[in-house]
Amino acid sequence: MSVTQIEDPAVADRALPEPAPARRHQALAALTRGQGLLGVVLVVAVATAGLLAHWIAPFGPNEQIAGANLLGPGAEHWFGTDEVNRDVYSRVLHGIRINLEIIAIAVPIGAAIGALLGLVSSLHPVTDVIAQRAFDVVLAFPALILAIALAAIVGSGAVTVIVVIVVAEIPIFGRMTRTQVLRIRELPYVESAEVIGAGRWWVLRTHVLPNTLEPLGVQVALSMSVAVFVESAMSFIGIGVRPPEPSLGSIIADAVPNLDANPAFAIGPLVVVAALVLGFLLIAQALGSARRA
Repeated sequence: MSVTQIEDPAVADRALPEPAPARRHQALAALTRGQGLLGVVLVVAVATAGLLAHWIAPFGPNEQIAGANLLGPGAEHWFGTDEVNRDVYSRVLHGIRINLEIIAIAVPIGAAIGALLGLVSSLHPVTDVIAQRAFDVVLAFPALILAIALAAIVGSGAVTVIVVIVVAEIPIFGRMTRTQVLRIRELPYVESAEVIGAGRWWVLRTHVLPNTLEPLGVQVALSMSVAVFVESAMSFIGIGVRPPEPSLGSIIADAVPNLDANPAFAIGPLVVVAALVLGFLLIAQALGSARRA
């Protein structure tokens, strides 16, 4: 005897517990205390400085100041100046904005594409095999190797950085989504909903997908920290944001041969990169702890 498929939520909800909004409140609460709060403060402070760069930077990012060659830190130039008479502090502020713009575009796109592919791969064995082998190919290459190969084909630039981060994040979110969907579909309340006739897509949309968002949220914060490093590393080796546009990685690269003349040249952007990476890591750790609790 076959079971009739129905799409009536009222019928299916009798077999399914209501989602616990307390989990969301607990996650938000984790960001208001301890390491979560510290992470939020670090990220918000750096992001605010970058977003306000046009108003708080004392000089333009590429403005050359007469007679200011490799000056040390001072009241007028907090991080000193570089080898072509530009204010390093102003360039760092504008570099933050460019860095955040890149990761704010790349990570959500990679997460969305990866989650969609992970969902599709969990629905049928054939799509699962194809998607998993494709993920294996991408994961076999470190992000910087992909960056070098892509830059050799299409050239360097912000678009190249975005594409590299997107490609690197797709298999991570794809496999996480697939694992979560397969796990949740085997839970008793999901099986009960299917037995009483709830449609597969309704159960997937209403009860499976919402429960995959919590681990994906943790991964987004973690991926943000990795993306900061990838963007800085690509710009450091010359295949990221094109000069003279400021980037945290390129500013550090410019500072290396001038460390004796102005050590603060490198310290400023290094501290900013460390603050961003640490902030996103603390947020991810706080969300992960709240989810486990």
